[in-house]
This record gives sequence, C-alpha cells and structure tokens, in this order.
Amino acid sequence: MIFFPSFSKIRILIHRTFHPLDRHFLQQQQPIRTISTQQIYDCNVQIGSLVRAGKIEAARHLFDKMPKRDVVSWNAIVTGYWQNGFLQESKKLFELMPVKNVVSWNSMIAGCVENARIEEACEYFHKMSKRNTASWNAMISGFVKYDRIDEASKLFEEMPQRNVISYTAMIDGFAQNGEVERARALFDQIPRKNSVTWTVMISGYVENGKFDEARALFDLMPEKSVVAITAMITGYCKEGKMENARSLFEGIQYKDLVSWNAMIAGYAQNGNGEEALTLHLRMLEMGMKPDHSTLISVLTACSSLASLKEGKQTHVLVTKKGFETNISVCNTLITMYSKCGSIRDSEVVFGELESPDLVSWNTIIAGYAQHGHYEKALSSFYEMGLNGLKPDGVTFLSVLSACGHAGKVMESMDWLGLMVSDYGVSPRAEHYSCLVDILSRAGKLEKAYEIIQEMPFEADAGVWGAILAACRVHLNVELGELAAKELVKLEPQNSGAYIMLSNIYAAAGMWREVTSVRWLMKEQGIKKQPGYSWTEIGNKVHFFLGGDISHPEIDEIHSELGRIGMQMKMADDFGDILFV
Repeated sequence: MIFFPSFSKIRILIHRTFHPLDRHFLQQQQPIRTISTQQIYDCNVQIGSLVRAGKIEAARHLFDKMPKRDVVSWNAIVTGYWQNGFLQESKKLFELMPVKNVVSWNSMIAGCVENARIEEACEYFHKMSKRNTASWNAMISGFVKYDRIDEASKLFEEMPQRNVISYTAMIDGFAQNGEVERARALFDQIPRKNSVTWTVMISGYVENGKFDEARALFDLMPEKSVVAITAMITGYCKEGKMENARSLFEGIQYKDLVSWNAMIAGYAQNGNGEEALTLHLRMLEMGMKPDHSTLISVLTACSSLASLKEGKQTHVLVTKKGFETNISVCNTLITMYSKCGSIRDSEVVFGELESPDLVSWNTIIAGYAQHGHYEKALSSFYEMGLNGLKPDGVTFLSVLSACGHAGKVMESMDWLGLMVSDYGVSPRAEHYSCLVDILSRAGKLEKAYEIIQEMPFEADAGVWGAILAACRVHLNVELGELAAKELVKLEPQNSGAYIMLSNIYAAAGMWREVTSVRWLMKEQGIKKQPGYSWTEIGNKVHFFLGGDISHPEIDEIHSELGRIGMQMKMADDFGDILFV
C-alpha cells in the first residue's frame, strides 16, 4: 500500500536521453525575471499532469525552464520519475534538492518500496530528522508488501501516533501471513473503521478459508462497497456456491472490471465454462474492456470445454488487446491449445515467447505428456535446464505423466529417484499417485502396493483411486477390496469406490457381494453420480447430463440417435450376412 498517488506505468518505446544531473547544470544562471506565486503554482500543476500522463520528458523540460522553483516543484518531478519507473533519476534529483520537507522524504520511501528497494527505503526512513504518520505508514506498508511482517509489527508498536491507515496495513499483513486472529484483534481496536479496513478484514477471512467469519463480518458492514462485495463473490466461488455469488454480482449497480473478473473466474474454476463464456460476452456487449485476468479466465473456460473454436477467437482478442507478450496469458494459451487437442498451436505460442519462465516450460512439457510425445517432453526438460531454469515438483509430475502415457514403467521409477538425488525435489502425494497409476496400469499391482506402504505420508484418495481402477482391469479382488475400503474412509460419500468394487465383484462372478455393495450404498444414502458430456456445434456448447431431458431439442436428438442406432444395426446385420 503506497500513500502517494499510484499511476499506471506507461511503456515508452523510445530511448531516453536525460539531461546531465551535475550541480553545474542545475546551478546555471537563469535570466533574471520576476515570477509570481500563481505562475509557480500553474507550472507545478502542469508538471503533475504531465507526470500522470507518462510524459516525464515534457515534465522535466518544463521543470528546467522554470525561473524559480519551490519545494512542491521539486517533489513533483522527483516523484514523477520513480512513478514512471526511473528511481535512480529520482534519487539523483532528491540529493540536489535545495530544501527537503517531510513529503520529499516520504516520496523517496514510497519510490523505493514501489521498486522493491526495501533496504534503501529503510535508510531514507532512518535519516529523516522529522517524521509524520504517513512516513511510518509508508514504511510499515513496505514491510507488509514484501512479507516482512515481524519488522512491520515492530515498527507499528513503536509508532508515536496511529491512524486507520496504520491499523489497516497491519491487518492486511497479519491476514496475508495467515494470522487472522491477530488481524481481527486489531480490527476490533479501531474506533472508526473505514470501508477499506472492513474490506481488508473480509478479504483476509476469504483468503484464509474462513468463509463463515467473512460472511458474518460482511453482514455487519454498514455500507458495502463494490470491493467488499467482490471479495464476498470470490469467497462464494471458492465455496462452490455459484448461485449466491451470482446473486451478489447482479445486485451491484455499477459493476467494475474486478467484479466481472471475479464472477467469470468463479464459473471457470468451478467447471461451468459455458456460463463463463456467456458472461464474458455480456461484459463485452456492455462496453467493458477485458484485461489479462479476464482473458486468462476465459481461456481456462475454453480449456474445460475443449472448445478450440472459442479458444482461437479468444486468442484473436488477446492479440487485439495487446496481451500477446503477457507471460501469464501466453502460458494459459499453451494450456488451452493442448487441452483442446492442438499441441501444434501450443508449440507455436511457446516458440513466440522471448523468455519462457518455469511455468511456460512446465506447461509445454505437460502438453507433450498429455499428447503422448514422450521424447519431446524429455527434450524440453533438458532444454529448460540449459536455459538456466531448475525443475520443480510440477515439472517432474509432467515427466512422470509422459512416462505413463508412453508405458515407460522402469523409467518412471528412475525419474522418481532422480528428482530427489539430482535435483533435491521431495516427492509429494501427486508424484506417488502418478507412479502408482503407472505401475497399476502395467499390471504391477503388488509393486504399486509396496510403493504405497513405503510412502513417507498417508496415501490420499488419488493414490487409492488409481490402484482401485487397476484392480478392476486386472481383476485383483483382494487388493481391490482393500483399496475400496481405504477410499471410502477418505471420501465416504464418493459413489465411485462402491461402483468400482461392485464391478470387480461382478467381473469375478461374486454376485452376492455385488448385492451387498448395492445394499450398502442404499443404506448410506449414496447415489451414483450421473455421467455428463458436451459437444460444440456452431458457436454454442451443448451440455448433456445422464437422464436429463431438459435440452430444448431433446426430441430431435432422440429421433436422430434412433436413426443412427437403426443404421448401425442394419450395418451389423449386413456384415453377418456377408460373413455367412
């Protein structure tokens, strides 16, 4: 949190040539002429306007032409430089200031914080002969921004006088650090809370998974701001309560981009890609301009629907809006194309990245793995290392997945060992789950069970689910019973374990046991989850749920399915005649 105006940095695609900043230049004799206080004020206002527009050279030119400058003039140009990304220039001008006030020092603290120079901010803070509350607040906010909560807390305790901004900064820091109880204790101490304080506390609860507390506090909030409502929308989305989130969203009279993004992201993350795309279209029709967060959510929705056409249209929008160099958007594009079955397009997007980051490499390796390109996945793994990037757990999970798709059983065992011995990456549950799945698919159920017993932590549902599915394929009743029992312990209401165990019994001809499992499901009130599928026709994605007849064209669909079924039967009968 910076307590000076925070303006957007505008990228200037020209080389800048700065005026020399030695004392001789700044002390040149100006033509002697009188200048009124009003003229100085007008120049200061113009400098501020130019700075906000990103025209720092023009602001500097006006500053240099001023026959007389006051401390406000200096503060405006010093602050303008760091706000436009030129901290060193700010520091040089600051040193040349004939008179510095507390605003000058505060500006340099804020500039250093904004540019990740927290130690230099500390130096300026300690050099100040006189500080005001804003000085302390700027320093505390800097510590909070860079997760130095203990130092922020120490400074907060030393403050001679606190205001609502001081408390809010510390509440934010404690919440970010997972210390929501300490955050709430501070919140309750504030005599006059503002909207920001309420919103920070509510967001802190949401981010730490304490949604009930967030909702209770939100209900007590006297005047609910758009930001606070958006925080609650995010909370409802995390809880999977999309109807509640949508109700809050529709209640916002003047929706901003952040609220649109929260709602679209909620639908995308909860598997309702179709609604995410519909809401995005409505947003565009209302004249809202998407940012990179919007496009990432829309691409995620396209991925979940495997809608290549919508994905390509969104890619066009990415280019049109100038986000084709945004690394996060590009990484999401790579994922989208891979999940939509077009690994070639993923390669094209990856190839256009100037400096792929670790996520970029992980994403393309995962894409190769999903498409069965084992050699390309390994080649990318080694190339990533040559580019100076160290693989993490996600990288190795993709490599193990590539081994699984290629049937490389022994290689998968070797990779699990290498990630520890050569790269110092500790395997997590998902790595063991992948390895168990590979061994199980290869029929090595006993070895898979040995891996489970040797794991340094308890097996999760993914591990037991993998071995249970393999027991059905390879008809291992004994191990299947054990896996089903463990899976039911972890997920009592998951019908999958019961269904798979029932199928294992049925394949083994153990009909009494099949009946027993079905009876147990009924007794526990567990219902089989219906299957679902979707297909893209034209510009619309059609979603189908097993047993559901709500589709508006259900009669035509049934009629066409009947016709196709009849044709298949006729073709089958004709094949039998030919065979005879």
